[in-house]
Amino acid sequence: MKPLKRYCKILELVDNPKLIAEYKRHHTPGAVWPEITEGTKSVGIREMEIYLSGTTLFMIMETAPEFDHDSAMKRLAELPRQSEWEALMSKYQKSDPASSAKDKWRMMERIYTLNP
Repeated sequence: MKPLKRYCKILELVDNPKLIAEYKRHHTPGAVWPEITEGTKSVGIREMEIYLSGTTLFMIMETAPEFDHDSAMKRLAELPRQSEWEALMSKYQKSDPASSAKDKWRMMERIYTLNP
């Protein structure tokens, strides 16, 4: 089995404890709309986790080695309810509400690995 490809991204939330609590509730098990979860998997994302520290979100995405990030994000943006979900989430995020998820989430550069 080939190793997975990993992408790490960050996004800033609005500095408002009430909004952050709402954002967290939207991401509790069973709260994310089924179309969002299914769409994420359908473009080739095998695993995704989001962590929170203060107002900073940290996302880890794992995909197959042949995954093409840009084309997958383009396909994802066109799936049913994705733009509706992005519009809902934009009130919590410190970014342009008209931006796609691809534009909101900033890719991180890996600078170290324990097992190269």
